[in-house]
Amino acid sequence: MQRFFPYLIGLVILLAVLSSMVFVVRERDAALVFALGEVRETITEPGLHFKLPPPFQNVVRLDRRLQTIESKDPERIQTAEKKNLLIDSFVKWRIIDPRQFYVTFGANTRAAEERLSAQIRDALNASVNVRTVKEVVSSQRGDIMKEMLTTVDSRARPLGVEVVDVRLRRIDFAPEISESVYRRMEAERKEEANRLRATGAADSERIRAQADRQREELLADAFAQAQSVRGEGDARAASIYAEAYGKNPEFYSFFKSLEAYRSAFSSKDDLLVISPETDFFRYWGGAQGAEPANP
Repeated sequence: MQRFFPYLIGLVILLAVLSSMVFVVRERDAALVFALGEVRETITEPGLHFKLPPPFQNVVRLDRRLQTIESKDPERIQTAEKKNLLIDSFVKWRIIDPRQFYVTFGANTRAAEERLSAQIRDALNASVNVRTVKEVVSSQRGDIMKEMLTTVDSRARPLGVEVVDVRLRRIDFAPEISESVYRRMEAERKEEANRLRATGAADSERIRAQADRQREELLADAFAQAQSVRGEGDARAASIYAEAYGKNPEFYSFFKSLEAYRSAFSSKDDLLVISPETDFFRYWGGAQGAEPANP
């Protein structure tokens, strides 16, 4: 057994050396192969790879996945109106040149994030300082993010980093100006409400005037039509009366006298002081009537 012990030790050493010569690169990583402190090879293809055993060569792995930088506290940025805004943002980035990234930051991604954070603050200041509060909050928010992405990405690429996206997550007013901004917004809303009320009142008066005019026109047309119909009826009645009178004048005279008697003696208290020999009492004695008395 003691004879095989040196062979066993040699086998273990050989396996250890062979294992140190083999390394695996995952899909999410990039591997830098160093020889005596100098980068000899950059490997981005996943799979099994070989190298010389330490101390001749060693491997450093870098994460190539998409990473996020989130601001811990909102940045206080001043607008063109000299008003402070609290802006919360985040950035998506990844390593595209492992060799250059290692030369700049080593294997320390924390240092890279701090460097990128400083560049993000500079780009954010440059974009917000030339715009008003309204433009930053609403109308030009997308333009600000595009400008920041272009600026930060152009500065990060020489460092071996690609900035994929920049987003403004939240924009708030600083506490010292929130109250004044809210008061101004309230005044603007009240002014708009008063304008709408005035416009509505004017429209109401106009509609009411049109309705009144149409009503008067309809009543006038109806009255004119009624008068026309009434005139036609009176004319028709007069024609009928004239035709009836022409057929039997004596009966017509008798009928009109009866109507006169009905109207004159409609009440028991009615009193007429006239001569009984007048033409009014012509048919009083009978239906044939009598000749009116001579004066």
